[in-house]
Amino acid sequence: MVVSIVIPAHNEANYLPLCMASFVNQTHPPDELIIIDDNSTDNTFQIAKEYADKHDWITVYQRKSNTAHIPGKKVIDTFNFGLAKCNLHFDLIGKFDADVVLPPNYFETMRNHFKSNWLLGMCSGLLYVEVNGKWEYETIADKNHVRGPVKLYYRQVFELMDGLKPAVGWDTVDVLLCKFHDFEVCTDKNLKVKHLRPTGHGYTSKNYKEKGIALYKMRYDIVLAKIALLKMAMQAKSPRLYLQAMLAYIGCYFTSTVPFVTKKEGQFIRTYRWKGIIKKLNP
Repeated sequence: MVVSIVIPAHNEANYLPLCMASFVNQTHPPDELIIIDDNSTDNTFQIAKEYADKHDWITVYQRKSNTAHIPGKKVIDTFNFGLAKCNLHFDLIGKFDADVVLPPNYFETMRNHFKSNWLLGMCSGLLYVEVNGKWEYETIADKNHVRGPVKLYYRQVFELMDGLKPAVGWDTVDVLLCKFHDFEVCTDKNLKVKHLRPTGHGYTSKNYKEKGIALYKMRYDIVLAKIALLKMAMQAKSPRLYLQAMLAYIGCYFTSTVPFVTKKEGQFIRTYRWKGIIKKLNP
């Protein structure tokens, strides 16, 4: 299985050396690693280039884009820029972050998962963050959710879902669309990935509003949206998150916001989410 990985990177000089070391020390490295430096003002490009000069399967490019921070869209636009640079006809494509440290058998294990199950559409390990000197599971998602910083896609699924959606929520809707197309999702709980920078470190009110917009674009009904946003607000310990995101969701009705899933996909997503809620209420 040919594996291509794209890492969008912006000002990642503090984390990239450890990330790159974990890539080059893999028992079975990816066949292609493309690092896209997006408007960095630190040494991100120089660090990436040092690794590219030593390993012919690593390449690095610079991307000049709008300097404004656009939650979700910016990182996927950068990923797509890298995707267009892929030189190999990959079987598996991965979007990884520059602030993760992989266990040495990560890609060897991923290949084995996909080889042993041709219905597997997406797969990843689990993310751990450092808390008081100990590495603990990052609890913003359950252990069955394939997390955005370390996920791999089977090529057929990636093409069926028409790539990644350039907006907040891209790493939720992709899981749902994978299941919509009758493929399976898997997390390997034995693959513990160190996440050097906890998720949500730079969240602003704009990010919270985008979460509400993302739920609308996924065609959540208003009750589902309320449940999802209440859960997010409780995890973030921020009532303001719920209010900002809910107002943004409702605002979509008045601005004719275009969903990024079809009506049929939206129906599947709502049914799937309600089944999950009912199952938790009636274990």
